[in-house]
Amino acid sequence: MAHAVKKLFPEVKLAIGPAIQDGFYYDFDLDRAFTPEDLASIEKEMAEIIKKDSPFVRKEMSREDAIRLFEEMGERYKVELLNELSDPTVTVYEEDGFADLCRGPHLSSTGKISAVKLLSVAGAYWRGDEKNKMLQRIYGTSFNNSKDLKKYLDFLEEVKKRDHRRLGKELDLFSINDEIGSGLVLWHPNGAIIRKTIEDFWRNEHQKADYKLLYTPHIAKLELWKRSGHLDFYSENMYSPMEVEGVDYELKPMNCPFHLSVFKSSLRSYRSLPIRYAELGTVYRFERSGVLHGLLRVRGFTQDDAHIFCREDQIEEEIQRVLDFTLFMLRTFGFESYDIYLSTRPEKYVGSAENWERSTNALKMALEAKGLNFMVDPGEGVFYGPKIDIKVKDSLGRPWQCSTIQVDFNNPERFDITYRGADGKEHRPIMIHRALMGSLERFFGILIENYVGAFPLWLSPVQVSVLTIAERHDAYAEKMVAELSRNNIRAELDTDNEKIGNKVRKSSVRKIPYSVIIGDKEVADGKAAVRRRNGENIGPFTLDELISFLSEEINSRR
Repeated sequence: MAHAVKKLFPEVKLAIGPAIQDGFYYDFDLDRAFTPEDLASIEKEMAEIIKKDSPFVRKEMSREDAIRLFEEMGERYKVELLNELSDPTVTVYEEDGFADLCRGPHLSSTGKISAVKLLSVAGAYWRGDEKNKMLQRIYGTSFNNSKDLKKYLDFLEEVKKRDHRRLGKELDLFSINDEIGSGLVLWHPNGAIIRKTIEDFWRNEHQKADYKLLYTPHIAKLELWKRSGHLDFYSENMYSPMEVEGVDYELKPMNCPFHLSVFKSSLRSYRSLPIRYAELGTVYRFERSGVLHGLLRVRGFTQDDAHIFCREDQIEEEIQRVLDFTLFMLRTFGFESYDIYLSTRPEKYVGSAENWERSTNALKMALEAKGLNFMVDPGEGVFYGPKIDIKVKDSLGRPWQCSTIQVDFNNPERFDITYRGADGKEHRPIMIHRALMGSLERFFGILIENYVGAFPLWLSPVQVSVLTIAERHDAYAEKMVAELSRNNIRAELDTDNEKIGNKVRKSSVRKIPYSVIIGDKEVADGKAAVRRRNGENIGPFTLDELISFLSEEINSRR
């Protein structure tokens, strides 16, 4: 692709072009923007290069010789990269007079390349730094044959159809406004009622599972984050401190120090453990503008957070309880398939190697005891402890990181929390961090894409739309909506002066699960004609029958 671009636009400067999951990209410095017509021309030129079947020739040269070569070619980005390398020798690949800096390996010749498609153009700062020049990144993909390529392109079309940013706007669920700030979410009424439904379910289930609910502040003194270790290990994701009456305060990136403080506020006995605290706690983390992505990557979000304080002999049982709870929650929201990872000690960590080994073994034994298949993810634990990550798979088979369970020996020591043991002495509890959904924002974005905005009845912002055929039916319909609402069924009335076909289509476009159509026959019989959003007509129902039918489906969370 870089060769084709260079042939069509000789003045272009080449930056970097790696292979990525499902494809590749290359960053270019060109004075004008690439157009869709340009992509078509580049694809055509690539086909010619492939047709020539030119061999790829690997050349090893000294770093100094490579610098001279790319200086002569006017490729300043390559020179910058070479100047930062410490390797005495580098490799350059050539084909048909085109040379590029690359480690390789490559295919034997260009003719071995088969089905190729260029997908899109996006802006990208050089080296990912917004202080550097904005370049143009062309994305593409390649497969062994045109059949596999078509299958992948069809998949991408399905992904576009499910894009939560587009659906969020169409269904009036949320917005992100530059006047307020990038990565900060406004929940509209339709999205807010779904969030409330999720939160109510979450709180009720946590109370059943013997968790105590907490609310904690959005800021705290900077000293708290020094003590927790976040300032040393997480500062690049934290905002600048704010001074209040001569004292530095910080927006919270995590909830855990507050939960530790609650635990420490009273004397604790071994008999009272485990203590489980849970909070829907809003946190703030600095993410660079280039990585922000709708609800999936934001700067302010609400974690479904919990911290369990237990004795060492209780760790494995508590982790098993959390695993059961996690899978119950995920299944309730329609996720039946998932991958589980055990993440071990990273290079940068706190605490003793002995504690890391003990906590990693506790996680491993809990997974094995529950008969769950898992993969080890070396070095991907958080700085204070190892963790279990659960990645759910949506209806397209795409993995999403949601749930996490982490064992922490470190923070109980940093905050000097203890409990009184059976021997009358002070002992250090173990702290388990866990989140089931991850963040409400991200989880909501995943739900939108998983269901293509057509939420199950219990989550739908409007569950029933009552549609009248004529004005004379309005009074009957109004009583029906009022009775549905009294029975906690979210219903709305459409008495607009439109044809009933238009009203039904409008309800379908809004992905409302059920439409109730009221005409002369329904009023005379005291019944309702009911239509699912997929077009299936069911019923007719009396009002009591309809309430019973809908309530059963809502309560079953199907």
